[in-house]
Amino acid sequence: MNALDLTNYLPITDPTWIFFLVLCIILFAPILLGRLRIPHIIGMILAGVVVGEHGFNILERDSSFELFGKVGLLYIMFLAGLEMDMDDFKKNRTKGLVFGLWTFFIPMGLGIWSSMTLLDYSFVTSVLLASMYASHTLIAYPIVSRYGLNRNSSVSISIGGTAVTVVLALIVLAVIGGMYKGEGVNGLYWVLLVVKVCLLCLLIILVMPRLCRWFFRKYDDNVMQFIFVLAMVFLGAGLMEIVGMEGILGAFLAGLVLNRYVPHVSPLMNRLEFVGNALFIPYFLIGVGMIIDVRCLFSEGTALKVAIVMTVIATLSKWLAAWITQKSYHMTKADRGLIFGLSNAQAAATLAAVLIGHNIILENGERLLNDDVLNGTVVMILFTCIISSIATERAARKLVTMEHQEEITEKKNRQNERIMIPVANPENIEGLVDMALMIKSPKQKKEIFALSVVDDNGNSELKEIRAKRNLERISIQASASDTEAKTFLRYDLNVAQGILHTMKENDITDLVIGLHRKTNLMDSFFGSRTEALLKGTHRQIMIAKLLMPVNTLRRIVVAVPEKAEYESGFSKWVTQLCRLSRSLGCRMMIFATTESLKYIKSIVQHEGAENVEYQMLESWDDLLILTGQVSYDHLFVVVSARKGSISYQSSFEKLPAQITRYFFNNSLLIIYPDEYGDDMQELTFVENRHHNDPTQMYDAVENWFYKWFKKN
Repeated sequence: MNALDLTNYLPITDPTWIFFLVLCIILFAPILLGRLRIPHIIGMILAGVVVGEHGFNILERDSSFELFGKVGLLYIMFLAGLEMDMDDFKKNRTKGLVFGLWTFFIPMGLGIWSSMTLLDYSFVTSVLLASMYASHTLIAYPIVSRYGLNRNSSVSISIGGTAVTVVLALIVLAVIGGMYKGEGVNGLYWVLLVVKVCLLCLLIILVMPRLCRWFFRKYDDNVMQFIFVLAMVFLGAGLMEIVGMEGILGAFLAGLVLNRYVPHVSPLMNRLEFVGNALFIPYFLIGVGMIIDVRCLFSEGTALKVAIVMTVIATLSKWLAAWITQKSYHMTKADRGLIFGLSNAQAAATLAAVLIGHNIILENGERLLNDDVLNGTVVMILFTCIISSIATERAARKLVTMEHQEEITEKKNRQNERIMIPVANPENIEGLVDMALMIKSPKQKKEIFALSVVDDNGNSELKEIRAKRNLERISIQASASDTEAKTFLRYDLNVAQGILHTMKENDITDLVIGLHRKTNLMDSFFGSRTEALLKGTHRQIMIAKLLMPVNTLRRIVVAVPEKAEYESGFSKWVTQLCRLSRSLGCRMMIFATTESLKYIKSIVQHEGAENVEYQMLESWDDLLILTGQVSYDHLFVVVSARKGSISYQSSFEKLPAQITRYFFNNSLLIIYPDEYGDDMQELTFVENRHHNDPTQMYDAVENWFYKWFKKN
């Protein structure tokens, strides 16, 4: 019978079996609780309660749970900063600051009052307990990520408020902890603490971006980039702990700094999210559940009372902060629910505060935070995490439903984007794929098209092998970004005709190609194939020359010709450049005429893009003045036009020579917008669009007279 007694083998201490059982929990908890419509985050915590020492004592909470748990906690804060829409964050920074102050001072006020009146605690104990209510952890953030709401304005407000309230709560914790280290509140301890934290933040903000740019430009190996990002996260967290603050602030700050160097749609971002959501974060949630002792609620009446008061005050104060924020900025109920759900969960700083307070022994031999507060805190963590997960899940569903309805309405007036990348040079693959993913609408299907055309001649066998290898590389890179790449291998006597036929057969709307490399002195700047494509299709063509990884570009400089706003593809390329600027998190400078800037500003404002500057470009002949504005790590975008189009002018003939001479060492993107839209105007005009247009001569004469009178 002793051999059948399972208690002899519990708790399991073998690392192999511990890891196996944890993986089983991570795998089956969401499946089982998903049928009950319970968020899987709650399933992880409840599973930790069941298998922990206060449950069936199946697993021992060994050092692996402490290690992976802390990594998971840091990972949550890191992803929150990494996935934040910085443009939206800057636009809502005031709202985030206001919400952060509300979600700090309301819990502090209610917490001090309830602890002193209902629980009869001292003032210092009440302040520390209230700071635990004020802080919160983004436990429900994976739910937001799963619904694709990472860049929602409510999420940005919640994350900004989290940073504010956690900093203030940890300052309170540091001050109270310093009081019992023999250093008074008015001493140098916490003054130096603030100074050290400010200096460290300044150091991270100034040094880490330069280090990232250097590394990403020098090394393009996927594994090395992933390890480098993790190293930066834990470096920031470790330095923050050295100066006396919690590492979660350092991880969050590292996420903000790395935000613009890890594009939202990229293989690196997909790997970072995958590892965190698959292993580190679930490990942290299971570890939180393992310290929860539900039986303490029924052992003594005092513990139950403390747990009820803590849970009610923490939840009520966070709801009031979300409600006031919603009413102040006229937000929807779904936004309020999302803000409340994200800010209600207590875990990280709360655990740190209660453990520090529990270890402080007063002069009378009592603990600053007694066992009742410790047990009540654990129960509060359980219930606030449950409430947070349910509230976030409901609000996220409502917001996704609302966005889906708006998307259906928009689709009626918007053509589906279908971007294709013809590949010939394998060195251009990564840059072209990254460019296509960044300009693609996030609300469209997650797919791009890739084509390789093989000359149908006697030497086509070796070319076919190379073409298949190139298409396979595109598929791998696209799938790493959670995007499907539909590949085509085509045989044709003419490469340009093969591309044009594939575009017609698959209704391709945008073409992203690499800049042609001149093979001899007689060869043209764009090459015969590109020129044939420009003549053979009215669809938008982007010609890219990338001298460095896209995510390391620091600025986008755009040159727009006169009357560009009259082209049918005008709004498309402006919108796509806004997406590119947002994905890179960099500033965009647009040079155009006064009339064109008026239309560009309206589209940029509609897209909600920030960090956009506007400069006058009176004449296209003044293009060379931009040489002082374009640096080596900038992307120079030239909006051109085909012959016969409205915005075409004779100055475009000098463009290849100007680029070759003055912008040779710059990353380049030349855009030829859509000419006729979807309805394809009369074909007779299309056929004659390359003939000389008499209006061009009139425009040239008009410009000459204008400059002559201006000089005089």
